[in-house]
Amino acid sequence: MSAIPTARGVRTTPEGLLWEPSERWVRGRKGDVTVVDSRHPVLVWEPDLPVPQYAFPRAEVREDLLRPAKNPPTGRHAGSRIFYDLAIGDELLESVAWTFPADDLAGHIAFEWFWYRGKGLDHWYEEEEEIFVHPRDPHKRVDALPSSRHVRVEIDGTVVADTHRPVLLFETGLPVRYYVPREDVRLDLLVATDHSSQCPYKGTAAYWSWRGEADVPPNLVWTYPNPLPAVAAVEGLVAFYNEAVDIIVDGERVERPVTPFTKMLSI
Repeated sequence: MSAIPTARGVRTTPEGLLWEPSERWVRGRKGDVTVVDSRHPVLVWEPDLPVPQYAFPRAEVREDLLRPAKNPPTGRHAGSRIFYDLAIGDELLESVAWTFPADDLAGHIAFEWFWYRGKGLDHWYEEEEEIFVHPRDPHKRVDALPSSRHVRVEIDGTVVADTHRPVLLFETGLPVRYYVPREDVRLDLLVATDHSSQCPYKGTAAYWSWRGEADVPPNLVWTYPNPLPAVAAVEGLVAFYNEAVDIIVDGERVERPVTPFTKMLSI
């Protein structure tokens, strides 16, 4: 999956970083403390990361809460060498902020988000909407389109879903996902789990596992009970990892794709 944007506003640094200004008002909080309040953020793409990150002008960051890192890491964030610990009350979060090595970005500070290694700022907002996991890539599309295709899903030869009214979700860099109305899914063959995940484009997902004895990974079925407005059409519908089940669309078996989820599902 390529992380390289193509808009004319994107700049390239000698270190291989890509960045572009954003016009969004972005705030980052740790608990009730606003650490970042920026109307001039920039989006940064590191060479080895498929998603962007925000970096902020120093004047729009609570630098009084930052301390030179006691144990700065090596080999992280495109060779960054300057890291900061964040001190809020009695809590010290180590190496959660850093500066990129590029001269173009020398006056900016970036922050970890809480999902990454379980530390960092835990609430982020673009304008008045809370966002999760990572900033949304302005060069990526996610479209949820109702369809009349015939979609059948099988697990170990057992038909677990069969519908003529799916919603197809097209997301840049990922295979088509087929969302099926619950009435067309054999939910009795699945068991709900306590697993959940967050997506900056779709929201928070809940999961099921397969009840049978087939050699399939857990949490291979999901739903978005309250999706973000842009993909409201998938609300309450059920989707399956193409990487782990057999999906037949209009009589043609869909080839199982190899994606970043393939390795995750094999763990």
